Amino acid sequence: MFTSSVCVDPRVIVQYLKAHALVVVTAESCTAGLIASRLAAIPGAGEVLECAFVVYDPKAKRRCLGVPAEVFERNNLTSEAVALEMARGALRHSDALAAVANTGVADDSDPHVPPGTQCYAWVFRDGGGTPREFTETRVFEGERNQIREASADYALGRIAHYHQASRK
Repeated sequence: MFTSSVCVDPRVIVQYLKAHALVVVTAESCTAGLIASRLAAIPGAGEVLECAFVVYDPKAKRRCLGVPAEVFERNNLTSEAVALEMARGALRHSDALAAVANTGVADDSDPHVPPGTQCYAWVFRDGGGTPREFTETRVFEGERNQIREASADYALGRIAHYHQASRK
């Protein structure tokens, strides 16, 4: 379990993105735009943030990002498989080089998923090769909005890690 006191400086993330000429698109469910908002709060973020998809409802995930119905049938909404399809869809609908996706539950609304469970995907493309894809699941403690805030911070904080891994 992770506490909700994750500390990430969005200025450092924006500097990293600029230094590596990375433009990001986000696909957000549980965080509902918090990931993109944290980037947008930094002056100059327009150079590194292309757009954000807030797709809270499964129908929006299908309509806006093209998440296949079969993925929902085989997996819970809070799953790495759904997060990965969200990230893939965001990249298909953008010119960004990196996608960050989040889906999860911040409360006890799903009896099959522990409260605070957050699933992520980070996908990077380099122009010609196969996109490099990474997924994770984390469980955060705290109140609903503390979990959502910590989840957004975690998603941002892992961009550099997975970008470096994608270059190996």
